[in-house]
Amino acid sequence: MDDHIPDKPECDDAVHRLYHFLDGELTGDKRQQIQQHLDACLPCLEAFDFEAELRLVIAQKCRDQVPEALRERIAQAIDHEATFGTSEGGIPTP
Repeated sequence: MDDHIPDKPECDDAVHRLYHFLDGELTGDKRQQIQQHLDACLPCLEAFDFEAELRLVIAQKCRDQVPEALRERIAQAIDHEATFGTSEGGIPTP
């Protein structure tokens, strides 16, 4: 990496497309263009690293843990519905 002075239009484009880049939503050409810019521009690379790490932290912290008892009740309700159907309103019939 060199002491590149950010080119404002390229930096604006790269930062604007970071989420698309992270989500894999860019064309191959556009992805390569953004990657080349990130390789040469430390401020944009730092912005990219921050966004990538933020997404990772959010993904790790926002996982819901379902209690095993609830998981079992849901599985039983699905089995019951598959076997006996449901009454009006979706309430399992005995």
